[in-house]
Amino acid sequence: MKILVVAPSWIGDTVLAQPLFARLHQRHPGLELDVLAAGWSAPLLARMPEVRRVVDSPFGHGELKLGARWRLARRLAAEGYDEAVVLPNSLKSALIPFLAGIPKRTGYKGESRFGLINDMHLLDKARHPRLVDRYARLAEAPGSAATGVPLPLSLPHLVSSPEQQRHARETLDLPSDGAPIVFCPGAEYGPAKRWPPRHFAALAAMAGSADDPVWLVGSPKDAAAGDKIEELAGGAAINLCGRTTLEQAIDLLAGARHVVSNDSGLMHVAAALGRPLVAVFGSSSVDYTPPMSPHAKIVSLGLECSPCFKRDCPLGHLQCLNDLTPEQVLAAMR
Repeated sequence: MKILVVAPSWIGDTVLAQPLFARLHQRHPGLELDVLAAGWSAPLLARMPEVRRVVDSPFGHGELKLGARWRLARRLAAEGYDEAVVLPNSLKSALIPFLAGIPKRTGYKGESRFGLINDMHLLDKARHPRLVDRYARLAEAPGSAATGVPLPLSLPHLVSSPEQQRHARETLDLPSDGAPIVFCPGAEYGPAKRWPPRHFAALAAMAGSADDPVWLVGSPKDAAAGDKIEELAGGAAINLCGRTTLEQAIDLLAGARHVVSNDSGLMHVAAALGRPLVAVFGSSSVDYTPPMSPHAKIVSLGLECSPCFKRDCPLGHLQCLNDLTPEQVLAAMR
């Protein structure tokens, strides 16, 4: 059995797809599972033992490039996949499996995908609020998801060896021993998911010190916020945002004694690495994409206006995060 999974385009969603991968292996012993995904996600998927290989998808958000999709589909047709499982709900995401002639093409109804998806599932959002369950149910027959019986899901689990962790620290000129506290102050989706830098800095001053600073990990887009936290923390934090690859970020998180993160891709990475984690939720829903780990605690004010799922606060005050104090997060860490 050979299955191609068309991956989502976010780090966190990709982590939450891993229980689906595990479920497919349970249903098909000896399965060869490949993932069609953006090149940036290859280091993440390489840490999932269920994935045989990653097929690079070179298409940016919103790009059709029908000719390029046709050429990629022709290459994939030679692989002889038995099934494609399409996780995004867009029409474009279903084109390549259709053009590749993969006989069974599984996914949710999505946007105008009749014919492209021929093993179609209907989503009951109220019955299945968590994204991880929605993904995993695509391993089952259509209609079985309507029973409401929870699947026995495995938790996401990323692999990081001591050698990989040591190499990441050496490359970044970081201490090779000890387990630091790591903060992840970014959130790719937008400002309404980002706890203020001043709060991260105050927490760093409480939990870290100049001799044992908190490590700030994130993408280049988080570098300015990291600089602000480092400045306000008075030596209790070191900014690594934008200095690491995704692979190095995984290995730094794997060696942390505690992680504090916004609801972001790195939050899900930390959860999948089994690290003690405090997840800060503002505009997003703890019911939709919670960290899948028994070692995670969620802090949220639960205001009437949240979750709003907006990139920016529609009311202009971001009270759901501004009013969430460093002392509350420190209490959750302890």
